[in-house]
Amino acid sequence: MLGVDFKFYQFVSESMATTDCGDTKSDDCRDESDALVLKVIAIAAILTAGVIGVATPLIGKKRSFLRTNGDVFVVAKALAAGVILATGFVHMLPDGASALSDPCLPKNPWSKFPFSGFIAMIASLITLMFDFAGTQFYERKQEQENIRVIDEVGLDGSLETISGAGIFPVTVTVTEKETEGRKVIGEEEGGGMHIVGIHAHAAQHRHSHPHGQHAEGEASHVHSHSHGFGESDEEEGGVSVRHVVVSQILEFGIVSHSVIIGLSLGVSQSPCTIRPLVAALSCHQFFEGFALGGCISQARFTTLSSTLMACFFAITTPAGIGVGTCLASFYNPNSPRALAVEGILDSISAGILVYMAMVDLIAADFLSKRMRCNFRLQLVSYFALFLGAVLMSSLAIWA
Repeated sequence: MLGVDFKFYQFVSESMATTDCGDTKSDDCRDESDALVLKVIAIAAILTAGVIGVATPLIGKKRSFLRTNGDVFVVAKALAAGVILATGFVHMLPDGASALSDPCLPKNPWSKFPFSGFIAMIASLITLMFDFAGTQFYERKQEQENIRVIDEVGLDGSLETISGAGIFPVTVTVTEKETEGRKVIGEEEGGGMHIVGIHAHAAQHRHSHPHGQHAEGEASHVHSHSHGFGESDEEEGGVSVRHVVVSQILEFGIVSHSVIIGLSLGVSQSPCTIRPLVAALSCHQFFEGFALGGCISQARFTTLSSTLMACFFAITTPAGIGVGTCLASFYNPNSPRALAVEGILDSISAGILVYMAMVDLIAADFLSKRMRCNFRLQLVSYFALFLGAVLMSSLAIWA
């Protein structure tokens, strides 16, 4: 037992060492002053690309050609999904495998087991758990909100009580055509959704008028609001708790690897390394921002929440570059500790991004009835998906 403890302690101490193992790359291009200028340019370019990418869906949802329920948005989202998928498979996962199999790390166990793939797999499964738990949480929260509204009106929710109060429930059956391409809160297995049209100020009519008086007017009033809700929902593309959860998990996955990217660029003192990364990471940031902005737009957060999420995404990589620049003088990217931390975080990011791209972005759109019933949209979306994946993969030549 003592021997096992000693080996574990030795493994941890060797993996967390900060000594330089030796850089296998040439330092012929090392120039700190030129590198600093390029880092400033990189911060400005990546920040601009990120802001434009994440703001386009948020601002464009008020324009007909970029509405979240429009074909143009679906195609653009497919392009962004391809970019995120390639980021996970082609950029993050190989980088994690390379870092965790580096000769600087102890051969046992880092070289004895494919930790990168294993960590990515566990990260995907944990993301699934959070995805499921988050969806359940927001669904319960929505149900409690509905109950609270009914309690405020002073009703127990039964049809008899509602009718007796002069407020007539309206059942709106949403057909398959109306729910095409989207999941609606409270949807039943049969494909229909029942909406009881109870508005808060209907209670004011009930209290200000005698029992049964103006019942017909109130019924008409509630009826109009019920259909108004349905029409607004259809117009905006539908509110789904899935979009709320997806946007938050996707932001976490993107931000986690953006930190690594920013730090890696910030600690580099080689203009030859930084120069090609500026254009590559700007494109990368734009398309990831577009995908995230689309999810935030579909979730229909408040303006403040949407702005905070967008700003947090936009500044992460530039902030990482700034921190990396400050740490460049004493941070050693070739130490075992740096390699282990970088490899683990890259692998976690890969698992999250692959899951989000495949399950919440690609499958959610490509398996929808809307996509299945529109061959032209299928064709263009698949082309955009493959185009995004290929273009992002090709950036691996430079980044």
